[in-house]
Amino acid sequence: MFDMVIAIDGYSSCGKSTLAKDIARELGITYVDSGAMYRAVTLYFINHDVSIENLDMVNIALSKIAIEFHAVDGSLHTYLNGHDVEQEIRSPKVASNVSEVAVLAPVRHRLVALQREMANKGSIIMDGRDIGSNVFPTAEFKFFITATPEIRAQRRLLELESKGITTNYQEVLANLKHRDQIDSTRTLHPLIKTDDAILVDNSNLSRQQQLKLVLDIIRNNHSVN
Repeated sequence: MFDMVIAIDGYSSCGKSTLAKDIARELGITYVDSGAMYRAVTLYFINHDVSIENLDMVNIALSKIAIEFHAVDGSLHTYLNGHDVEQEIRSPKVASNVSEVAVLAPVRHRLVALQREMANKGSIIMDGRDIGSNVFPTAEFKFFITATPEIRAQRRLLELESKGITTNYQEVLANLKHRDQIDSTRTLHPLIKTDDAILVDNSNLSRQQQLKLVLDIIRNNHSVN
């Protein structure tokens, strides 16, 4: 198999990460959760009272941040400065602030550079908001994943409840719509579907149906096992 990059973009809580992990497992390639990287930066900013209005403070904070991914009990966990923060970065507080942090140019420049470095080590699949449009514009495969806001909110609520995080459907739905607005209208690399990206609406697809659909496309157009 030749080295390749698979870019998966889409709205919040549309199942991008689940799909990307499934594909990585099936094809034996590296999965990189770009959203977790932005969440990790957001968590650091929250814990250290970093004002996003103060770019000097932002740049100093970024110089102190190290993000890595490590396997824990069969799952990929996000590590921030040597600490496992996988559960903390999924909290509603981080979710409510990550879009504002992600629009900051210094943050995006730092993380995009790190993401591109990861691709130099072999085939990868990465999900996010601007992977196909900005991080890897020449990716061999680009997919844009979507689903209705209501279905996404239901999925997100179940995910949070499974992790013991207390919230409610209306709060989750409002948060998703707020993030959609910010992600789609930000000045720097907004969430868009590129012309060469394949649209996948998984509102009525099961996890396995979606996986088969995308894998068939990849396997029919590339020398993979």
